[in-house]
Amino acid sequence: MVELGVNIDHVATVRQARRTFEPDPVWAAALAELGGADCITIHLREDRRHMQERDLRILRQTVTIKLNLEMACDHMVLAIAREVKPDQVTLVPERREEVTTEGGLNIIAQRQKAVEVIRWLEESGISVSLFLDPDPRQLDVAAALKVAAVELHTGQYALASRGQLQEVELEKLKQAGRFIRQAGMALHAGHGLTYHNVRPVARMEGMHELNIGHSIVSRALMVGFEQAVREMKRVVTEP
Repeated sequence: MVELGVNIDHVATVRQARRTFEPDPVWAAALAELGGADCITIHLREDRRHMQERDLRILRQTVTIKLNLEMACDHMVLAIAREVKPDQVTLVPERREEVTTEGGLNIIAQRQKAVEVIRWLEESGISVSLFLDPDPRQLDVAAALKVAAVELHTGQYALASRGQLQEVELEKLKQAGRFIRQAGMALHAGHGLTYHNVRPVARMEGMHELNIGHSIVSRALMVGFEQAVREMKRVVTEP
């Protein structure tokens, strides 16, 4: 069965708009668990635009399901990760001027730095996933690095118009997914997935984990967080 990772970053985005104490992402994580989430995902950015170090530390104490930390190959955040020990770290690209992550990690260009970061994380007992575009060149490097998982960037699929263009992007994801599984890595996916477009990705052969944030948080404003997660869980798991 496909596991649902719920990204709660945008709960913190609302909080940071006023630099206050609410809404609390820790509370959101608890409600996500009640709604059936299998994983809580947060991105601790270098500029701390939403999640703060304190959030990560409290979540490590309170989350009873898998805790997945997204981070750049940054040594300051790496030191925090090695101390707090989330269950999984997903290495992602990061630019201060971007609104949200705009593509997969260029593991070819960052290979030397990534090798060091991966080694330190694995030595701390933390499973490592790489957030990559469905590009065979990038996937070849991931396979050579023997990471535990690859999370496919589904942004181009999500942006494509329904119909032939979306089918083309879906086929790229499927081909990449086959390579990932054949290389012995777990298949994850995320970015831009919604209640309306997630089903074909969830039904890809061997899909293990989906990470979804903005769509769930948006839905939660209308129906509540637990219900929003429960609805997404139903969408990604029903046959």
